[in-house]
Amino acid sequence: MHLSPIFVQLFHAFPYIWPENINIWICMVEKILNFNDLTENLQQQGRRCSVAVVCATDAETQYAVLRAVREGFVTAIFVGGEQEVRQNPDFATVANEVRFVAVNDAREAAEKAVALVRSGEAQVLMKGLLNTDVLLHAVLNKEHGILAKGRVLTHLACAQLDNYPRLLFFTDAAVIPYPTPEQRREQVRYAVRVCHAFGIDTPRVSLIHCSEQVNEKFFPFTVDYPQIVAEAQAGTFGQCIVDGPLDVKTSCSLEALQHKGLHSPINGAADVLVFPDIEAANTFYKAVTLFAHANMACMLQGSDAPVVLTSRGDSKESKYYSLALAVKSIHNDN
Repeated sequence: MHLSPIFVQLFHAFPYIWPENINIWICMVEKILNFNDLTENLQQQGRRCSVAVVCATDAETQYAVLRAVREGFVTAIFVGGEQEVRQNPDFATVANEVRFVAVNDAREAAEKAVALVRSGEAQVLMKGLLNTDVLLHAVLNKEHGILAKGRVLTHLACAQLDNYPRLLFFTDAAVIPYPTPEQRREQVRYAVRVCHAFGIDTPRVSLIHCSEQVNEKFFPFTVDYPQIVAEAQAGTFGQCIVDGPLDVKTSCSLEALQHKGLHSPINGAADVLVFPDIEAANTFYKAVTLFAHANMACMLQGSDAPVVLTSRGDSKESKYYSLALAVKSIHNDN
């Protein structure tokens, strides 16, 4: 457990105000620092959300979903893939928390799963073994999809690194090639909201560049960074600290920040990195997983429900943590 010092002081000062089930209070104030904290927190909350899983014919998706069902934080609606799921040896132990929707093909599966979200029967959408464009076509459908007009669909990843003392969120490694200033603001807003759900009261958000200087001529996207910082200071994105431009090292290492003689309220302890474009974010994603062996979770934000959109090459653990990330993101009232 990683409890707020304020919580500890209040507990000692006013022990009589706490309910018998102290775990409820712990879940509300606990800061989640790693994926074990995340899954433990979800289990302690003792409530399930419903996930619509599209074409879970692969063992990795089945592992992730059935484990989450077994651990008590989801119920599952498998849209397609019934035969394969029923053959999974872990299915029998959780059968009461699972139901199936029959479909003829992947396109129909995607459409029916999205319809479950639209109707409120499912709070999370998860991709199984089907082409990403098939699922996104259903998500983005103007009449029957789950992306409201004016909303921005963006990708949020979360890395657990052995040599970094907190989870590191970053965006956007998969969806928006070159974010507009408006899209970048939504990326900040979404990331801050998820951090709050993770018990990070004042997330530190770093606007990433290869240096710490605004450069209108060669890097025009940096021109908007100071305005985003000012808007954050005015409370536009909720309680958070935003600074930039900063590079990855000065964002995540106080030593690197001090070595350059810089001062930043991020203080080398970023919770969120907002990359300038998909190339930078995707390269970072691939680098930390390949060379630093980071555990990773990711999802799409901006739609009516979070979308767990992992790649076919992701491990079963990554898919499980991605599902946990999505579930926790909708518990941001805690």
